Amino acid sequence: MNSNDLPDRTFAAFLFDMDGTILDSIAAAERVWIRWARRHGLDVASFLPTMHGMRAIETVRRQNLPGIDAQAEAARITAEEMDDVDGIVAIEGAAAFMAALPADRWAVVTSAPRELALRRIAAAGLPPPPLLVTADDVAHGKPAPDCFLLAAARLGVPARDCLVFEDAPAGIAAAEAAGASVLVIAATHVHPLDTRHAGVVDYALLASRVDADGGLRVVPIGG
Repeated sequence: MNSNDLPDRTFAAFLFDMDGTILDSIAAAERVWIRWARRHGLDVASFLPTMHGMRAIETVRRQNLPGIDAQAEAARITAEEMDDVDGIVAIEGAAAFMAALPADRWAVVTSAPRELALRRIAAAGLPPPPLLVTADDVAHGKPAPDCFLLAAARLGVPARDCLVFEDAPAGIAAAEAAGASVLVIAATHVHPLDTRHAGVVDYALLASRVDADGGLRVVPIGG
């Protein structure tokens, strides 16, 4: 991860993943998924690293468990996640960074269903975003590019002119497939992420700037 290399260009819009990128919900999510994994006899230590950044139904389907209804399992997981928001907090600096952006130039793009996304955003003390694209809005979740392509289209800009803020491999792959640029947020990473993209720990030392041509730029505080 090239932690000192912020993208040296302007963008039409910023697209933010939610979990691990603007808020930390790892403890809450893992409590729910650990219970689910144990119910189905999965090895928890091996399973947990694979469940971040994707829709619940796709995580369930990837386990290839015999005789289960993936839709019903995903719905149960979401219901449990709705009931468990203890310890969800905003990533440092995220609220101020997003509040400074023009409202029509950014969106939150998440693999969570809409109801769960709004619940977690509220639990973290963040305001609802001006545009929210969720698992409910696409047929194929991350790492497919659909969610980022849809968010860009709703903002009226090409995906290639967007900067995606992401934390998880599935989301990074989705952004790459959409043709967008990526800035990795590493606040919740236990181990370094092997990626060619620039990255920062959080937003504490970041600011946005609108250039004379109207493009958005990420700069260091005071830059």
